[in-house]
Amino acid sequence: MVLLLALLQIVLFQLVLPLCFLFLLWKEKNSSKFEWIFKVLAVVMIVGWIFQTGRWDWFGYYFRYIMILLLFVSLFFSWKKVKALPFYVKPTGKQKVNIGIFALLTIIFGFYNGGALSGYATQQQAIELSFPLKDGTYYVGHGGNHTQINYHNAYEPQQFALDILKLNKLGIRAKGFYPKELDKYAIYGDILYSPCNGEVLESRNHLPDMNPSEMDSEHPEGNYVAISCENTDSVVYIAHMKKDSVKVVEGDNVKEMDPIGLVGNSGNSSEPHLHIHAEKDGIGIPIKFNDQFLLRNNLIR
Repeated sequence: MVLLLALLQIVLFQLVLPLCFLFLLWKEKNSSKFEWIFKVLAVVMIVGWIFQTGRWDWFGYYFRYIMILLLFVSLFFSWKKVKALPFYVKPTGKQKVNIGIFALLTIIFGFYNGGALSGYATQQQAIELSFPLKDGTYYVGHGGNHTQINYHNAYEPQQFALDILKLNKLGIRAKGFYPKELDKYAIYGDILYSPCNGEVLESRNHLPDMNPSEMDSEHPEGNYVAISCENTDSVVYIAHMKKDSVKVVEGDNVKEMDPIGLVGNSGNSSEPHLHIHAEKDGIGIPIKFNDQFLLRNNLIR
């Protein structure tokens, strides 16, 4: 039931909400340019926020740009309707209420946009790693320095963690909206490579892969590898690996881009993906790949 509600929330907020406001901007009559401006500001803030924070791997990554295109189309046709109107006429009571609602929405979603934008960078020193996947188009589902684009940010040890998925040719992470079969997820079984030179401090290999939406909350990281990376004073964790795929054990020395296992769905994981984060003295630290601090909706090819 919880999962069903979460999926319904994604559909409502990411598709239904912006499309309704775009339709409203396009079709609703205005008495003046003044009234129209408030509607435009609200719709731009709503669509901008969803563009930034939405999980577009569920519907098709490139659909997010279609949403922007629809915004421009709505602006164009709505402007054609209001360009001959006066800038201001005294609004009726109903129009005052409408203007107030759109002004409030502009403030609320403007605040949300500001929060998401604040997560695009960090002042903390980041460590440079090699991206641990090859041969595909990979998508950042969670990443950045704010909870709106990275829910891990609320937990200090994992505050800069990344959840990585893979996109198929349609820009979608799986065959189906939320399939039960693990092999329908594009990333499942992909080879994982060591992101650095270092020593393996911990590893686990025996836990089963869970079928979505089952999760093993008693072993949050599932099968995993923890590597003490050279010259960083930090430990990098790679989690939710496939059962019996982990190739390294405690005490092994690994070289950058050595194969260490496969992407799976073990532990407290809702679907197959790579979870990676770095810690120093139990506190999460930022990581970069090719000098890039990754954010939700970034692609890595």
